[in-house]
Amino acid sequence: QVQLVESGGGSVEAGGSLRLSCAVSGYNSRQYCMGWFRQAPGKAREGLAALDSDPSTSYADSVKGRFTIDFDNAKNTLYLQMNNLKPEDTAMYYCAADCSRWRLPPNAADFRYWGQGTQVTVSS
Repeated sequence: QVQLVESGGGSVEAGGSLRLSCAVSGYNSRQYCMGWFRQAPGKAREGLAALDSDPSTSYADSVKGRFTIDFDNAKNTLYLQMNNLKPEDTAMYYCAADCSRWRLPPNAADFRYWGQGTQVTVSS
């Protein structure tokens, strides 16, 4: 059974940084495809970043240069380092695993497993 558990969310002022973690269990960590998404109230789920075991990475234009996705295979943990945060980054953040298709930016419809989310709030 695949389980994804996010942590690291919180409240931060604009310009600050946060590092999100996603503990992954039950998923094949040799050939993987994982990503980070976010969803603000009343908005569609937005793909932010993805990586696979090639390794390849993909970023949405809205976060390119500010966010970095990384996977520690030894710890089975996916990370999202977020720098220079803006109020518009406020949302629930989700990690996802097992994509059926590689798109730029990542698309939620392509991912099979999801975590429960962690809230990020950025104040101005």
